[in-house]
Amino acid sequence: MAFTGGCVRVLVTKPSIAGFGMNWQHCQNMAFVGLSDSYEQFYQAVRRCWRFGQMSEVDVHVIVAETEGAVLSNIRRKENQSQQMNAAMVDHMRELERREVLGMTKDKAEYKRDKATGENWNVYLGDCVDVAREMDDGSVDYTVFSPPFASLYTYSNSDRDMGNCANNDTFMQQFRFLIDELFRVTASGRLVSFHCMNLPTSKVRDGHIGIRDFRGDLIRMFTDAGFIYSSEVCIWKDPVTAMQRTKALGLLHKTIRKDSSMSRMGIPDYVVTMRKPGENAKPIPHGDDLPVSLWQKYASPIWDDINPSNTLNKKGSRDSDDERHICPLQLDVIERCMHLWSAPGDLVFSPFTGIGSEGYVAIKMGRRFIGAELKRSYWDVAQKNLKLAEKDQSPLFADVA
Repeated sequence: MAFTGGCVRVLVTKPSIAGFGMNWQHCQNMAFVGLSDSYEQFYQAVRRCWRFGQMSEVDVHVIVAETEGAVLSNIRRKENQSQQMNAAMVDHMRELERREVLGMTKDKAEYKRDKATGENWNVYLGDCVDVAREMDDGSVDYTVFSPPFASLYTYSNSDRDMGNCANNDTFMQQFRFLIDELFRVTASGRLVSFHCMNLPTSKVRDGHIGIRDFRGDLIRMFTDAGFIYSSEVCIWKDPVTAMQRTKALGLLHKTIRKDSSMSRMGIPDYVVTMRKPGENAKPIPHGDDLPVSLWQKYASPIWDDINPSNTLNKKGSRDSDDERHICPLQLDVIERCMHLWSAPGDLVFSPFTGIGSEGYVAIKMGRRFIGAELKRSYWDVAQKNLKLAEKDQSPLFADVA
């Protein structure tokens, strides 16, 4: 205790007594007079001083007699084996981490198709591109969805899951198949809205820390496919909440104290709306349901009053053992978009249905709905939520009435 407290300058002991459980970061000089054949004892004794919190270089002197050459050789052999084992473990963990970051797994889910039907809705279990290809030309009045954010999240272990793409380029190639189908099935003059955010980059995945213009990439893909860039709204998000959830380097206050050149603002959400060229054969008129005061709220370029907790994950309709969707779109956002850009009786499509958020709002607002979901557990929950919406088709929010 005196040595630990700094009252005694020198401590003479042996690894079997002081080789484990001590924190002597204040000591930077060690001497071993003779060794045993236990490399673990030697390693642990050194690590009492050469450990987290040590601010200086640690000098370790090993003194052995000529007659102890075999023991020294044995320790050196074990040290080399330990270093080789550690290097192999690091390489193995690096490969596992790469698979985790890129959404890659060895076990692949079997692809199956299924269908659930209600009075005014159909939800298909399957690849959204396959489902869209089965839909008639110009049959959809409005599409609203939140796409996978490239490889940011892993939703399933299916080869068909766009969130499992190995890199951004592969994701864009796969997502373009869906955009082409959306252009085909969307009625002339009608709209497609997608929720997105710009994506933080990381050293592990991208080689640098920054932000990728994912929103801009999607806009360019939709316009290349023939859509007109019609509108967008920025959705405010609390940077403190984002910092607490992600521990992003650019949002940490300690980054400003250390080097503010690495600090950044929080990343908001966006809802981008694209329009298919041509005349809208079914105009969407609004009367008392959209007074000036409410229209001014909708028309604002920034929505700063969205409740981030108003999602189907928060609804009491779900059993305790139901799977939670990783990032369901807020019901406020869906309701505003659907209220503005669709009419009762319109057909609404969501190619990434998840637990059914878009369908839930569509049914409650008197629209028809078609959805596609690849993951069976989400598809099962989506059916429950759509059936719940059928029971009560009253307006979701008082300010709509």
